[in-house]
Amino acid sequence: MDIPTHFLYNDFPTFLRKYFPYKVQKISLNAGFTCPNRDGTKGWGGCTYCNNQTFNPDYCRTEKSISTQLEEGKCFFARKYPDMKYLAYFQAYTNTYAELEGLKRKYEEALEVKDVVGLVIGTRPDCMPEGLLHYLEELNRHTFLMVEYGIESACDKTLRRINRGHTYADTAEAVGRTAACGILTGGHVILGLPGETHDTMVGQAEILSELPLNTLKIHQLQLIRGTRMAHEYVDNPIDFHLFAEVDEYIDLVIDYVEHLRPDIVVERFVSQSPKDLLIAPDWGLKNYEFVARLQKRMKERDAYQGKKYKDSEKRIIFADDKFTT
Repeated sequence: MDIPTHFLYNDFPTFLRKYFPYKVQKISLNAGFTCPNRDGTKGWGGCTYCNNQTFNPDYCRTEKSISTQLEEGKCFFARKYPDMKYLAYFQAYTNTYAELEGLKRKYEEALEVKDVVGLVIGTRPDCMPEGLLHYLEELNRHTFLMVEYGIESACDKTLRRINRGHTYADTAEAVGRTAACGILTGGHVILGLPGETHDTMVGQAEILSELPLNTLKIHQLQLIRGTRMAHEYVDNPIDFHLFAEVDEYIDLVIDYVEHLRPDIVVERFVSQSPKDLLIAPDWGLKNYEFVARLQKRMKERDAYQGKKYKDSEKRIIFADDKFTT
């Protein structure tokens, strides 16, 4: 008998069904923001691994209004699911890094588009001022809202090396303040950053489990053309471990998820970049193909989320989209 996905890990589609009785799709937006480590406030050049072209669809261009980007995104997805509803995903760069009134206009423009039923706002842990958080707390009373923080690593040494411009303490503080306002709070981490070992990466899962996170995206490190990290790799390839074999990365992810708090929703395991930008690793797998291999391997290992979590005696059992202890 096949084991349902939500017995292996707390998956994102099941999470969304708790909020929406219909199919929901994120539409990525580029709202013209920058980052404090690009404009000189915190630093220059941005994160060493970052090239935002890797996650901007063709419709996602700053010269287009938010409404236009959303309408074009809807046309792209509606061909397959005509009755789909949408979440406006403010994704590119730091989407809380502007003055408050301008942010309000952008968010509210998105919510005025037909069939947009909520917002997902991607940002940095050091870019959530109190005034904006109070506004989002009120907005959250009227629409679906999630704030997603780029955590990337729980190690300050790594954060300095990749030019993040913030500390893990900033992450813990921002996640705590946001969750305390009743706002769904997500995080994003990268596995395989230079200097981090298998054990430190798996240990990160326990550290993040202490935070009041609702969701987590896990991505492999990808070397992208035109980034500072790509040049660092040419100079010192020995500093990098890029998971040339997908099965090695799969086993790392399983070890990670086994140490992760069971109620955290795992939204993604991998990222996919355009072929013309990607240097490595290139596994030649679509996202769904990777997930199928991951699930197969989890079953082979009798693995599931939280199996080795330190509070495993409080383990949550997933069944019929409900949680019981």
